[in-house]
Amino acid sequence: MAEEQDAVERESMDYDVVIVGAGPAGLSAAIRLMQLATETGEELSVVVLEKGSEVGAHILSGAVIDPIGLDKLLPEWRDEDTPIKTAVTDDHFLFLGQSGGIRLPNFLMPKLMSNHGNYVVSLGNVCRWLAEKAESLGVEIYPGFAASEILHDDNGAVVGVATGDMGIGRQGEHKDSYTPGMELRGKYVLFAEGVRGSLSKMAIAKYGLSDDREPPKFGIGLKEIWTVPPEQHRPGLVQHSFGWPLDAKTGGGSFLYHFEDNQVAVGFVVHLNYQNPYLNPFEEFQRFKTHPTIAETLDGGKRVAYGARAITEGGYQSVPKLTFPGGALIGCSAGFVNVPRIKGSHNAMLSGMLAAEHVHEAISAGRAHDEIAGYDDAWRTSEIGRDLWTVRNVKPLWSRFGTLLGIGLGGLDMWLQSLFGVSPFGTLPHGKTDAASTKPAANCRPIDYPKPDGKLSFDRLSSVFLSNTNHEEDQPVHLKVRDMELQKASEWEVYAGPSQRYCPAGVYEWVDQDSDPRFVINAQNCVHCKTCDIKDPNQNIVWTVPEGAGGPNYPNM
Repeated sequence: MAEEQDAVERESMDYDVVIVGAGPAGLSAAIRLMQLATETGEELSVVVLEKGSEVGAHILSGAVIDPIGLDKLLPEWRDEDTPIKTAVTDDHFLFLGQSGGIRLPNFLMPKLMSNHGNYVVSLGNVCRWLAEKAESLGVEIYPGFAASEILHDDNGAVVGVATGDMGIGRQGEHKDSYTPGMELRGKYVLFAEGVRGSLSKMAIAKYGLSDDREPPKFGIGLKEIWTVPPEQHRPGLVQHSFGWPLDAKTGGGSFLYHFEDNQVAVGFVVHLNYQNPYLNPFEEFQRFKTHPTIAETLDGGKRVAYGARAITEGGYQSVPKLTFPGGALIGCSAGFVNVPRIKGSHNAMLSGMLAAEHVHEAISAGRAHDEIAGYDDAWRTSEIGRDLWTVRNVKPLWSRFGTLLGIGLGGLDMWLQSLFGVSPFGTLPHGKTDAASTKPAANCRPIDYPKPDGKLSFDRLSSVFLSNTNHEEDQPVHLKVRDMELQKASEWEVYAGPSQRYCPAGVYEWVDQDSDPRFVINAQNCVHCKTCDIKDPNQNIVWTVPEGAGGPNYPNM
């Protein structure tokens, strides 16, 4: 069977630039490339591959966006009909206890934490709009095509990508619907897959891009959209909080964003360096919504959407080398999220534009498949580098000193850098990976979570239903376990099976726990959050792309 598949000839298409991922970074890069081609009177062919069924289907973010990237890419956007409609009108920061909360005065916050001038949006709808802009400039966009392989030349340079075969059965056999993948070749390839992208991960490993960097750090973000009664809706209110239900040693935070049409985005982030393997981020999110301060907004409302996504949190210290022969990392594939601001789309757009400018310069000079090193040299002195430099110690301080003291020290550090350009901490390391942070179950206490009430709190399977997640059932499981014996001997016997708790979609189960525990993977449920690829204590689970168009279908997340 393998020989039969290896012998299949794949169709090949050539472009100047191939971009993997139709998020804000990939689409901004595509638009900027075509703008530059128009300015210089050159012909340029650009293609964007998107694994979701449509542009925006896999996009999930808070989202309050800083318009700095949009202003630079499309300066006239405010004069157009766009999905960016709700300006921030009020900005609240809360510390939550179990039954109450304290609002922190805004004057205590460094200026960079202010959300005034920003907008509450559906980032998925923003990407759909950006895709229309890109296509109007001549960019080809192919949704439903999952790039599964990096193509190299004899010298090891990236020369393109290949999409996965369609119509492969669960045992690897060709079904009647079998269609071989396509090769899309380019002079340069930009990886804009988002957090923990499978091809980006391959490139980082092959070219040693994370050598001499701090380990990457991540969080898991869970989000719901609610339609609430009009009297409880305050368009433009942005509310961030930390504290309950997480304990002082577990990092994380939460948000309520009021946007148009009586809708509220409610979200919860748990830093994936948490220690207790019994912690369940989904259940913590459900508990959070029952807090009186949150429930007063959601009571009487209706939950209309759910999703989850990993978030890059390593910041400045963890950004890998961005370039290698024939390609570059942009957006969240590079790790450009500003953790205390809970924002990354502005840096994603800026990085896409910056990479596009260096790629265009190289192509104009007749170059191909070499390293656009100028992009990697430039980001630290750009708006991106300045944004991340000021907040570089917030995550390490939080991890080291816990929520209260860590956030206080992080705030002090941001103030000192904003006012005087100096930090008493220098640049702090992150230390352990998130996987290595997990403690054995014997050293931790189980957590008893309340049953969902069906009004404010819900179970995982009904939540996954709202994500419109779907995969072709008869296909190879895209979640690969390297060593099943290790999974039982360690993930189950040492860590008490945290995969069945950290997954926000109920993908993983340990069945027959009292007799002969077996690891079951319900791949159909996967919302592509990548948490398993990050948090498994042995790094024994590898997330790969399923058949194209599989996964969630978020309407407006």
